[in-house]
Amino acid sequence: MKFKSDIDIDFPNRDDALQHLQYHPAGIMRDGNLVKHNTGIYVTDIPVDPFTGIASIDFNTAEDRGYMKLDFLNVSLYTQIKDEAHLQNLMIQEPEWDRLYDQEFCSKLVHIGNHYSTLIKFPEAVNSIPRLMMFMAVIRPAKRHLIGLPWAEVAKTIWDKGNDGSYGYKKAHSCAYAHLVAVHINLLTNQETTGL
Repeated sequence: MKFKSDIDIDFPNRDDALQHLQYHPAGIMRDGNLVKHNTGIYVTDIPVDPFTGIASIDFNTAEDRGYMKLDFLNVSLYTQIKDEAHLQNLMIQEPEWDRLYDQEFCSKLVHIGNHYSTLIKFPEAVNSIPRLMMFMAVIRPAKRHLIGLPWAEVAKTIWDKGNDGSYGYKKAHSCAYAHLVAVHINLLTNQETTGL
């Protein structure tokens, strides 16, 4: 049995973490050429092109061969988080979900700012983490056909893997990003309230 993984790690600045690691950038095929992957790295041995320092096999092929890629992602929102206690307080605070329906406020939110027109197509509000998770998944190409359906209908197939190869979110990704959006709602709301 082969181990397959999809591990994303968010940082305020990924370069701060990368400077402490020995790693090789992952490779990705684009237009028939193997180029540097935007976020993927390997911290284990992998065949490397000696001229570029990039993994010499595409990340999909590498995964099939058992190599584990890590994606180190820049999430600038974290630069506004003071410390772990601040983040935990933002995570446990119930978001003011109705703020999503203020177009100007929504436009400021990480991951969903450009999707207000899609948000208002749903007959029921996004007013919980599970619904926000589904919304995060439905704005990806693989699940766009579910836009505008009641959440109970969306829930029936939203986490099914599609066969057409179009880009979709796994449930774990949607969960992480939904919590990040909730943190951002709380952060912006608190900044407006306190001026900090």
